[in-house]
Amino acid sequence: MTQIWKEVEVKVSKDKKVVTEKILKVVPVTVIHAEPNTVALLRTSERDGYEAVQVALGKQKREFRNRPNQKVDVASRAVGDAISIDSFQEGDKVRVSGLTKGRGYQGVVKRHGFHGGPKTHGQKNRYRHPGSIGSTAFQRVVPGRRMAGHMGTERVTIKNLVVAAVDKEKNLIFLRGAVPGANGSLLEISSAK
Repeated sequence: MTQIWKEVEVKVSKDKKVVTEKILKVVPVTVIHAEPNTVALLRTSERDGYEAVQVALGKQKREFRNRPNQKVDVASRAVGDAISIDSFQEGDKVRVSGLTKGRGYQGVVKRHGFHGGPKTHGQKNRYRHPGSIGSTAFQRVVPGRRMAGHMGTERVTIKNLVVAAVDKEKNLIFLRGAVPGANGSLLEISSAK
């Protein structure tokens, strides 16, 4: 992440009059290098029973189907076409999906925010332990119990991020706010319509 400065018009009252002034405002942004995707495969309703466009970035391929809120225009695409950031403009709202940072095997304090045990009253070396994990009536651990385990590497979608700027020559897109994942991870950016 970084920050950019934008000129914004603000209404200010001076001497009982409302005046519009231009001020500089800092905007926190995430800079994303969006390489052009190529259309790898087209699926049509006559041949496959549904319409979809499969795009590829290197060896990774992803298929986008027609959904009620998101239409895929198969007729205007051809295999080998490049899909770049030309469709995004400043002020557009986008949806960004990606995998969160992997944190490995974590305990209950870090994974679920447990407070841990008391520091006194006979407790010894059990400060970050979960405590009781269930009643004696079931004779088993109930499914869904919050316990220690693998944390991170989950798919997260951030909705309604605003495009702050687009640099079409360098294939850079500046999104206002943070996106999921580590530096250099793969993201899916789509229109929030």
